[in-house]
Amino acid sequence: MEPSIESPRSIEAAEKRERNWVPLAVAVVLVLLVVALALVMTNRPRHSEESTAGASSPDPYAANLQISNLAMSESANLAGGKVTYLDGHITNAGDRTVTEAVVEVIFRDYANKVAQSQKMPLTLVRMREPYIDTVLLSAAPLKPGAQQDFRLIFDAVSPDWAGALPEVRILRISLK
Repeated sequence: MEPSIESPRSIEAAEKRERNWVPLAVAVVLVLLVVALALVMTNRPRHSEESTAGASSPDPYAANLQISNLAMSESANLAGGKVTYLDGHITNAGDRTVTEAVVEVIFRDYANKVAQSQKMPLTLVRMREPYIDTVLLSAAPLKPGAQQDFRLIFDAVSPDWAGALPEVRILRISLK
C-alpha cells in the first residue's frame, strides 16, 4: 500500500468543509446585543430639568399641604459611606385626611440645573428618642389641621449637587 499524498488544494478544501460556524454566529449575536443595548441606554430619558419640569403634575390637593423648616444633615453608615437626611415640617391646611404622599426631591448643581431628581414616599417622624424612627403616612395619616415633622433619607446624592437645600414637590396624594 502506498501512502497517500494530498495536494495543497485538497488540504485547503478539507479545512473549508470542517470549519465550525457556531462560534462566529455566537460572536455576531453578542455584538448585535451589545449594540442594541447601547442604543437603548442612549435613548433613555435623563434626569434633567427638561424631563422633570412638567413630567409629573402635582396633585390638586397638594396646595393644602404646606412644607416648611427644611434642614439637611449627614451621617456615616456602617459600610463607610454617608447617608443624607432632609428633615422638614408638613401641615395639612385642607379638609381631608392624607393617607399617602409621594414627593419629588430635586437637587441642583452650581449652574442651577438638575443634578438629581428622586421620587419617594413621604415618611413622618414617629419618635426622636432613643433614635429617630419614621413611618409612612399610611401608618400615621395626617388629619385636617394637623402638622408633623418628616424625614427623607438618601443613600446617595449626586456629587454634582451644589449643597443648597433641594426643592420638594408633592406629586401624588391619597386621601380619606
